Amino acid sequence: MKIVALSGSLRRASLNTASLRAAQELAPAGTVIEVAEIGGLPHYDDDLRAAGYPAEVQRFRDRLAGADALLIVTPEYNYSIPGVLKNAIDWASRPPSQPFDGKAVAIMGASPGLLGTARAQYQLRQMLVFLNAHPINKPEVMIGQAATKFDAEGRLVDETTRDMIRQMLASLTAWARRLNPALTDAPAA
Repeated sequence: MKIVALSGSLRRASLNTASLRAAQELAPAGTVIEVAEIGGLPHYDDDLRAAGYPAEVQRFRDRLAGADALLIVTPEYNYSIPGVLKNAIDWASRPPSQPFDGKAVAIMGASPGLLGTARAQYQLRQMLVFLNAHPINKPEVMIGQAATKFDAEGRLVDETTRDMIRQMLASLTAWARRLNPALTDAPAA
């Protein structure tokens, strides 16, 4: 099973991107998590889209379309998702055949605060409903006080959080198979 993942943080030492790397490490057998970079996408402009999707946007849309499931890792900026993530979603979600439609999605995020990106994740869920994507409900992975859960090299060392990510990925792969029974490359979790 192929999961395409997005990190809503562009910062080199981002704990959200470190969380995504942890997910790659913890993926169930038979599952690969590929990262789709979003920092190089141009600002959304419908005049650009009307003239034809820019090449980097088309590549991004194709990667999402080719995924069996999606993983979105988001920081929380001003009680919401970061602009770079919203920009990527806006580009991908335009017709024709937007790649979120019918796709299984998992969401997680890390923050220095206690709520661990809860508000951003709930806003992202609202967008996914509109896009007819199918986010998993549980477990919710909201990594609060994130700086205490990673070592100096950015490796997730908190075992409780590692277990939650494992459970989330098992739930995501099982949900993707339920939504698309043709995904039979590995046993369901």
